Amino acid sequence: MNDKFSQLQDEMSNELENILDYWTRRTTDNDNGGFYGRIDGENQLIAKNPKGSILNARILWTFSAAYRLKGDPRYLETATRAKVYLLNYFWDKESGGIFWMLDYKGVPIDSKKQIYSLAFSIYALAEFYRVTKDTESLDYAIRLFRLIEKYSFDTKLNGYLEAFSKDWKLLDDLRLSDKDANEKKTMNTHLHGLEAYTNLYRIWPDELLHNQLRNLIEIFIDKIIDIQIYSFNLFFDENWISKSSKTSFGHDIEGSWLLYEAAEVLNDKQLLTKVEKTIVQMAEKVAHNGLDEDGGLVYEAEGGKIIDYDKHWWPQAETIVGFVNTWELTKDDNYLEKALNAWEFTKKKIIDKVNGEWYFRVNRDGTPYQEEDKVGPWKCPYHNGRMCMEIIERYHNMNIRNSIT
Repeated sequence: MNDKFSQLQDEMSNELENILDYWTRRTTDNDNGGFYGRIDGENQLIAKNPKGSILNARILWTFSAAYRLKGDPRYLETATRAKVYLLNYFWDKESGGIFWMLDYKGVPIDSKKQIYSLAFSIYALAEFYRVTKDTESLDYAIRLFRLIEKYSFDTKLNGYLEAFSKDWKLLDDLRLSDKDANEKKTMNTHLHGLEAYTNLYRIWPDELLHNQLRNLIEIFIDKIIDIQIYSFNLFFDENWISKSSKTSFGHDIEGSWLLYEAAEVLNDKQLLTKVEKTIVQMAEKVAHNGLDEDGGLVYEAEGGKIIDYDKHWWPQAETIVGFVNTWELTKDDNYLEKALNAWEFTKKKIIDKVNGEWYFRVNRDGTPYQEEDKVGPWKCPYHNGRMCMEIIERYHNMNIRNSIT
């Protein structure tokens, strides 16, 4: 067993406890239920901030996975709270699906059905079922899968359309956020749909789900990955014509290991071999083009040139998992070193050692943007919490394999 990887696992165990402690201690809303929607960059609670479905689903997934890994009843309590709030408040009891945003009391203020959000709810509910065998969570995950397939899947041109009204009419404004292009199909929604279907297939090996998960993998290989540069195209029209020339390094490295995980869950050796060749190339491109001298991953490029040198919290977490995954596949220690370097950068510049949790982003000099949230619609315990758990699980699985051989 690699001594450096062993030390990384020890540090990840400690960091996981720090992350989960922050969220249980700081974000539980005992007055109105669920979890607070925002803590700002100065660590001030904004108690009446709206509550986002993405945040709630990511809390549900994180604490469900943490309970599966650690068995701490506190984590199950938090996961259960998130599950109950999701189904009682975010679920549309009239037409099905998940509302995008609630006010602080749990009243819907944005009732659109963003497929990205439904996918995260599937991902989270499936994880809760993995650790509890709670049939209600499985039932709702299956309902969401069927709603996505009924309304979002493009039966003529393949892929999934982005966003719908409360009564399932395709919206004119399909964007996840203001910075996104208003296009009918995106890499991001397909990536997290892939992630959701992978987790659901673990517990519910349905034939249609199998076929659609395989189809998602093939969509990435055939349509989303630009094989000229081994990077994701980000936005497409309904005909799969690319509408963006930007590179998101964080999504590329995250997608590399999520694609491999999906093919692995399907247990298709031919598909797995095809995916492995592609994702190793992707990881190498990220290493060559996106890693800064300090070991951190920069945010964005266009036309082969870096256009955003900021280092956001979530790409650092995905960099560590992605390069560990590539190291395991190739046995090339250079990839482990890249993961370790990214972790050293994260410890020095991204983790807030005074107030807890991680800064949303820092500039190239390592100075945090204090106006960015600590907790918010997009700032959650999922990327960094999952990073810790992925490293811990991979370490233990490696130990098991070594003991067998």
